[in-house]
Amino acid sequence: MKTLLFGVWALLALILCPGVPEELFEVSVWPNQALVEFGQSLVVNCSTTCPDPGPSGIETFLKKTQVGKGPQWKEFLLEDVTENSILQCFFSCAGIQKDTSLGITVYQPPKQVILELQPPWVAVDEPFTVKCHVPSVAPLESLTLALLQGNQELHRKNFMSLAVASQRAEVIISVRAQKENDRCNFSCHAELDLSLQGGRLFQGSSPIKIVRIFEFSQSPHIWVSSLLEVGMAETVSCEVARVFPAKEVMFHMFLEDQELSSFLSWEGDTAWANATIRAMEAGDQELSCLASLGPMEQKTRKLVHSYSFPPPILELKESYPLAGTNINVTCSGNVLTSPSPTLRLQGAPDLPAPGEPAWLLLTAREEDDGRNFSCEASLEVQGQRLMKTTVIQLHVLYKPRLEESSCPGKQTWLEGMEYTLACVPKGNPAPALVCTWNGVVFDLEVPQKATQNHTGTYCCTATNQLGSVSKDIAVIVQGNLCCPAARPRMETPQGFGILIQA
Repeated sequence: MKTLLFGVWALLALILCPGVPEELFEVSVWPNQALVEFGQSLVVNCSTTCPDPGPSGIETFLKKTQVGKGPQWKEFLLEDVTENSILQCFFSCAGIQKDTSLGITVYQPPKQVILELQPPWVAVDEPFTVKCHVPSVAPLESLTLALLQGNQELHRKNFMSLAVASQRAEVIISVRAQKENDRCNFSCHAELDLSLQGGRLFQGSSPIKIVRIFEFSQSPHIWVSSLLEVGMAETVSCEVARVFPAKEVMFHMFLEDQELSSFLSWEGDTAWANATIRAMEAGDQELSCLASLGPMEQKTRKLVHSYSFPPPILELKESYPLAGTNINVTCSGNVLTSPSPTLRLQGAPDLPAPGEPAWLLLTAREEDDGRNFSCEASLEVQGQRLMKTTVIQLHVLYKPRLEESSCPGKQTWLEGMEYTLACVPKGNPAPALVCTWNGVVFDLEVPQKATQNHTGTYCCTATNQLGSVSKDIAVIVQGNLCCPAARPRMETPQGFGILIQA
């Protein structure tokens, strides 16, 4: 505006004062400072105070097109402005040429702000790099970059004092990883302040990035029995201690090439996985566990031995022999057991050689009914002594018996009290018992309130498939001695005194 006013003043001076030398003319350019976004166009106006100017124009390496003119001005369109330059605007007046310059500054806003975390997963106490760079930003001396952790500013850098030719629009810092940094948000904020060049403030921010902190210094450990029985389910556990974050550890367990289905757990800084394994054949097999966390993975292996050891076979030549029958009890090892086990048969007089069966010959007696025989097999596997036992019960068949101990021939009842006839027969198969009194079947299940009428002899008969036996039972009902009148104290045969009242 000042230049324009000066030009107007000079033109009036020439008109009012025709004697003023033409060397006093001025050349001006508009705008007096130019700020152009990269690749955009700029309109430039050159003017002079010379009343009758001669040759005129602009000098620039930029693509230019004259878009307007007047007696004392010319206007040009500069297209696709991509770099800083200085434009010369010139006019000649009465053979004298004057010019003026215009500095053109190209700017590029920080449209793309890139943040990099290297590495994205960092071990505890190890350094990691936070880098921010802005491609295609100008002018660099007007740029400021700020690195943020959450809302906290970690570092700020401006580029005003650096040589333009030796710098890049980037900032790099190193941070030491701590557990509390895990999943922290990092970002970068860029500001391009063009207010001193007549422009405005441009801002840009990077997408948020998250750093992962981990600790994984120990190899996994496999907990499992060193011996596995073929066909039997066994629990195996793979554990990693001093690991962070424990809940994110992944486990893969294998028995040879077969991956096991596992259940993951964690507590504090320890993580583990449990799985069930079932060996299908005897021999050495490899159990492996692969634990991974972020970019890290560690594998451990353990050799387990599978063995086949079914329980021994215990056989009775006759499962239900009659009393007095000779029976043979044989104890032998299962054919799938390898090597052959050592056998011990309960009651057998001799211990057989390894691989040989054990046997016992006996005559079945009534008292042998319900007797258990046990066959014990012993096998040494990988230095460990293993035991398996099979038990079988002998059932001896015999005729019914009515023994005095379980079916007393004389029973005393107290008048007024409830009783059932006490008689339990023995025999195998279990005999049925029927008791009669005065020719009438007596109900053994229902308690009877004793009266003098119950006195008498009862006939009980026990019957099974092998025969029957009968027995007479005498029942005596004693009167109740409890009366209003007191009776003298009497001594019992055992020496205990009882007081009986009439």
